[in-house]
Order: sequence, then C-alpha cells, then structure tokens
Amino acid sequence: MSTDRVIMDEAAVRRALTRIAHEILERNKGIADCILVGIRTRGIFLARRIAERIRGIEQAPIPVAELDITPYRDDVRGTSDKSAAVIPESSQITGKTVILFDDVLYTGRTVRAAMDALMDRGRPKVIQLAVLVDRGHRELPIRPDFVGKNLPTSRQEQVKVCLSEIDETDCVLLSQLERREPQQ
Repeated sequence: MSTDRVIMDEAAVRRALTRIAHEILERNKGIADCILVGIRTRGIFLARRIAERIRGIEQAPIPVAELDITPYRDDVRGTSDKSAAVIPESSQITGKTVILFDDVLYTGRTVRAAMDALMDRGRPKVIQLAVLVDRGHRELPIRPDFVGKNLPTSRQEQVKVCLSEIDETDCVLLSQLERREPQQ
C-alpha cells in the first residue's frame, strides 16, 4: 500500500508559478519575441497559467503553443509518424525565445524529444526550460532554467503533479513505488 505525501499544496503551486513568471520576465527583459510552449499534457496547462500571470504583469499577451512529443520519444514503440505531432508553426518559433514547459523533470528524455520536435519545425533563437518540479536523476545533460521546486528523490519514488484542469486540484505528491517480488 502506498501513501502519497503532499509536497506542494495549491498555495505553493500558485506561488511557484508566480515566481517563475517573474523570473521569465526578468531573464528575457520582457516578452518581446517570446513564446511559451507546453508539453502535452500538464505542461500546456502550466504554460497557459504562466501566460495569464505574465499578461497581468506586463499588460500584454504572450503566445502559447501546445507540443505533443509522443512520436519523438525514444521509449515508445510503434509511434514513428512525426507528422501526427502537434507542433507550433515554424513562424511561431523561428528566431524566437521558446520557453518550454513540463511538469516534472526526471531523466531529461521528454525534454530531448520536445527539442527534437521543435527543431524539426524551425530554428528558435534560444530554448529555455521551465518545470514545476526537478527531481534529479538525469540521463541526459539537460538543466532547467526555471524551477518551481527542486525535489531530490530516489528512483523508488514517484512524483505526481495534479492540476485542477485535469485532476480537480492543484498539488504535487510524492509516493513510494511498490516493490515487486521476484518471480520464482
């Protein structure tokens, strides 16, 4: 039986996203030539929330696009049709600062797939990475530019981000993975 531990409640998620919005504005000196790109599924909701915060601060909208990287994953078999991926239009990303959003950064493979998908579509000026949770255990040399919470974990733990758009609540949960007994 696994017990979920609440790492971030609704208020902590809200504060982290507000801080990330301010950090994005500070690093990029505003939003000129920026686009937020959320990795499906939860990354798109995070990108939309950040866009709302930025609109409130800057009194100007920032474009948001959705990215389905499933055909670009190296750990999903039988999905090689890259034309099926939802990717921002070339005109949206070429020469722009693309701020890529994901919920949890773990091995880095999702982000690598997202960068492949973006580069197939255009040539951004720069790609920055924003994540709600960085849990470590990277397998690729990928580092986030904007982090809501650094959460050192073991490989026997699972991080779950819950967002109200999908899960009816906002929180980050940590749980132990159940150990499987070896087959005899």
